[in-house]
Amino acid sequence: MKYLSLDWIEAVRDQVKGSAEFDALPADTTFGLTQVITDGPEGAVVYHVQVANGEASFGPGPAPLEQVRLQQTYQVTLDIATGKMPAQELFVKGLVTLSGDVTALQGTDPVFLALNKAFEAVRPQVEY
Repeated sequence: MKYLSLDWIEAVRDQVKGSAEFDALPADTTFGLTQVITDGPEGAVVYHVQVANGEASFGPGPAPLEQVRLQQTYQVTLDIATGKMPAQELFVKGLVTLSGDVTALQGTDPVFLALNKAFEAVRPQVEY
């Protein structure tokens, strides 16, 4: 499947849905992140991760309860996904636009660790 395609989004969604890591998040965890990738081979791609009421979801489009929005170029996203750039460099180098309630990112490490596991699970099937 092609990276950032609808097939990719659906494969990650399936990983999130059955994830022990997401299931282990405290029931009161509430976090909505929208990711916007610009300049892709087929245009912009928007997907989200939403955690609320003890449930986690991942899918196309903006988060239903969006708190934070990240926007970056396709090339930057590709460099991170293929290990050419550590994700932390996004912020250090100013390669991401962050908007919304930035304080909502506090304490979300378990969400991002769980999401990373979902990405890793589909990575062997992805064509970059």
